Amino acid sequence: MAKAIWRGHVVAETAQPVRFDNNIYFPPEALKRAFFQDSDHTSLCPWKGTAGYFTLTDGAATSANAAWIYRSPLPAAEQIRDHVAFWKDVTVED
Repeated sequence: MAKAIWRGHVVAETAQPVRFDNNIYFPPEALKRAFFQDSDHTSLCPWKGTAGYFTLTDGAATSANAAWIYRSPLPAAEQIRDHVAFWKDVTVED
């Protein structure tokens, strides 16, 4: 079971993570949506495409752009379409 933990909260959990490019990606249904806010931030990977981001919040704190998603990946990254990965202050346990 893969878990993403932020400030003591399990913000995503799945028995079917996708391991890709040294990251663990969580399927959309694994996210605890109450913690996620859309961000305007994007980044570009030349072989995965444009990533969108989420800011995490629990009402007391936020972590800007702590999770990313490829909504329209390039063909080489199709297996992570709509899946979410984490960084910054989020711990991912596998």
